[in-house]
Amino acid sequence: MLQKRLELFFLSLILVAVSILGVNYYRSYSFKHNPLPNEYLQRIHNKEQDVLEHMQRNFGFRIEFPIIITDKIPGRLYGLTSYENGRITILLNKKVMQESMDYMIESVIPHEYAHALLFYLHKNSNEKSGHSELWKETCQKLGGQDCRQYVDQQEIILSKMPFKVQ
Repeated sequence: MLQKRLELFFLSLILVAVSILGVNYYRSYSFKHNPLPNEYLQRIHNKEQDVLEHMQRNFGFRIEFPIIITDKIPGRLYGLTSYENGRITILLNKKVMQESMDYMIESVIPHEYAHALLFYLHKNSNEKSGHSELWKETCQKLGGQDCRQYVDQQEIILSKMPFKVQ
């Protein structure tokens, strides 16, 4: 009798686990193969407007750079700024957006806007691959909360925990 109950319990547990995996797979597949949800687009737009307000306040002008969301950026790179033939474009990696949208909004958009602004002002340098002190100051003036060269993966993971790790 006990053995039957244990078998039933573990069978139920396996069915729940498979269901959860199926739902997660479906959500991931849907996100990858459909346009961004309007909520994400609105958050990106709102942050861009915030960055532009900081630009107006700290630099005396506003200039918008096109933001393109793409799944063509290789690996775990969150974003990059392209300067080709006098055209400046900000690219955001759709592949990492679903798991790190808050980081993308608060850190990556001002980070990439700082690169774009320095390209626009012709003040970009090769020092630290474009992450100079001037870039860091620019990023902070644009409202960036985390103006450093690379993403701290552990910090992003820990920020998603339902508790604080000390």
